[in-house]
Amino acid sequence: MLHTHTHSTRVSRHLNAPRGRVYRALLDPHAVEQWKVPDGMTCRVHAYDAREGGALRVSLSYDAASGGTGKSGARTDTYHGRFVTLVPDERIVEIDVFETDDPMLRGAMTITITLSDEAGGTRVDAVHDGVPPGVPAADNETGWQMALARLAALVEAA
Repeated sequence: MLHTHTHSTRVSRHLNAPRGRVYRALLDPHAVEQWKVPDGMTCRVHAYDAREGGALRVSLSYDAASGGTGKSGARTDTYHGRFVTLVPDERIVEIDVFETDDPMLRGAMTITITLSDEAGGTRVDAVHDGVPPGVPAADNETGWQMALARLAALVEAA
């Protein structure tokens, strides 16, 4: 029997940077290419219209040395979606879909990133709902932890 249940993950991190700086890095396509990618991969932003209703399309490609297998191609994960909600310096909601023929990777995923003041910096909570069954929860969490570490390095150095 095909397992078709989606799942959710949640990852949080404290960043030593103000919310405004973090929010801008979340929506700047050049910054996104630097931070929104796990270790062993590179990110390419094809489209990133950061407004409510705006479209996005992003590819994550495995480095040759990583040996990873892509969801959309031999070594690439490509997804597209749209921004649903943008509340400046507070919250971003986007809905994404992998570009794939694999039924275990299909379905709309909702990513909600919430920013709040914490200990002189910003707490980032990233909730990923509707993660398809072909993406193990632990892998998704690890990827987001790596991405948030990159985001921290980017905004804390500014």
